[in-house]
Amino acid sequence: MSMAAAAASMRGTETAGAKSAARRLGRRRRGALLLLALAYAAAMLMLSMGGSEGPGAAGVVAGALRRRGQPAPPGSVYRSHLVFERLLPEMRAFSSRPNPLVTTHYKKSGKRWQPCIRKGLTQSELPPSNGFLIIEANGGLNQQRISICDAIAVARILNATLVTPAFHLNSVWRDSSKFGDIFDDDHFIELLRKYVRVVKNLPEDVFLRFDHNISIIPNMRTKAFSPPSYYLQLVLPKLLELGVVRIAPFSNRLAHSVPPNIQALRCLANYEALRFSEPIRILAENMVDRMIKRSFLTSGKYVSVHLRFEEDMVAFSCCTYGGGSKENNAMENARERSWRGKFRRPGRVINPENNRRNGRCPLTPLEVGMMLRGMGFDNTTSIYIASGKIYDADKYMTPLRQLFPLLQTKQTLVTPEELAQFKGHSSRLAALDYALCLHSEVFVMTQGSNFPHFLMGHRRYMYGGHAKTIKPDKRKLVQLFDNPNIRWDRFKHHMQDMRRHSEMKGFGIRKPQESMYNLPMPDCMCQQDEP
Repeated sequence: MSMAAAAASMRGTETAGAKSAARRLGRRRRGALLLLALAYAAAMLMLSMGGSEGPGAAGVVAGALRRRGQPAPPGSVYRSHLVFERLLPEMRAFSSRPNPLVTTHYKKSGKRWQPCIRKGLTQSELPPSNGFLIIEANGGLNQQRISICDAIAVARILNATLVTPAFHLNSVWRDSSKFGDIFDDDHFIELLRKYVRVVKNLPEDVFLRFDHNISIIPNMRTKAFSPPSYYLQLVLPKLLELGVVRIAPFSNRLAHSVPPNIQALRCLANYEALRFSEPIRILAENMVDRMIKRSFLTSGKYVSVHLRFEEDMVAFSCCTYGGGSKENNAMENARERSWRGKFRRPGRVINPENNRRNGRCPLTPLEVGMMLRGMGFDNTTSIYIASGKIYDADKYMTPLRQLFPLLQTKQTLVTPEELAQFKGHSSRLAALDYALCLHSEVFVMTQGSNFPHFLMGHRRYMYGGHAKTIKPDKRKLVQLFDNPNIRWDRFKHHMQDMRRHSEMKGFGIRKPQESMYNLPMPDCMCQQDEP
């Protein structure tokens, strides 16, 4: 072969090799693009499926972008302490006149709403009972309230005799209290006797049939938010056959929309029959009186804050607050202790940045303090903090006390001797908090849960359909808390807008798929002409 031919052959081979390499590179690029598309689709699927399952399940794409070195989007990282340090001198100097506590309530134009439960109740002699209904209420204090009130309604639907509910020993709440420890069971039974039969215990002859073992009684596992027809078609036949049925767990097991007479029974149970037990009631009344006396600078009016910054709440949120490995280890241990592997399941993605940006993170005491100062509450404002044991309280509560020196808690309002009978009983302690928040001039919620859900409804019921409630927009808040250079006047402007918006949204009429425990109008209240 000539030299020219050989050279041409070599060039052809190189060209073919280059083409082959280009094809391989193209395939790799297409593969990478395909993988990226699949990752994006998986992330969107997790986002759509993971909303209420728990925090962190929907942050795959955001996490992937962060791993490529891109900066965290605004509001993703906890930097509130930097904003606090910058604004502290101006917050200390700020005084509001008049204080929002002494301004009038925002009122919806038109007629005033008043309780009128008994208008919806029909009184007639109760027919013979079809049997006994046993339910097990699970969760904390206000989830138990839902179960109790719904059980009264279901007992009426089935024409059954309700046994005062048993309480499930929750792994987080760990409270062994019985019904009568938290609620006045005699008052409950008496107030409802014209509409539903309620007894404290299953009669001995019925109990004997099941060898004194509640677990032997057939458990009807009903679906969540079931309509009355479900109970009549599936539960009533078993009740008539056996004379007793059990439903456990019983939480959110009745639809929001039911016939008016059944809805009125829910109202009666929640707002009038469910009165706290005497020990709780007496101490709560004393605490409210003391709180009013200590609020003399604002005419006896005070702000209550439901502060959800307990260790279990912070752990469940899967949010981070700049505490490094010490905080991470504490939160992992808390999650494992209370939820045993729930957060380590295959495919579970935890993304604290995404959680914070989407408003899922509990506000710290420092953030609550800055928010309230910006809203116009100065250092003459008395604040009651409703909460369990605050996570790392020495660190996180100090800034809040700096801003609000008149701050009170259960521990500061009562003596250790007065509180001793409630120690170790989280539901009874929560009942004290509930009473203090119910009678406050302004109630501030910081995290969605059954506690503020019930309180907002109860305050609406007590205060003519509207009460001063602050429900902050946490998605907007984290953006502001992520700007260490923000000016005080700008921050204050945003906070006061948020407060006005909250007050205007405080009034609402229940829609079919909403809860009457949060919106008691029009099921539990009627409109009346203003005087």
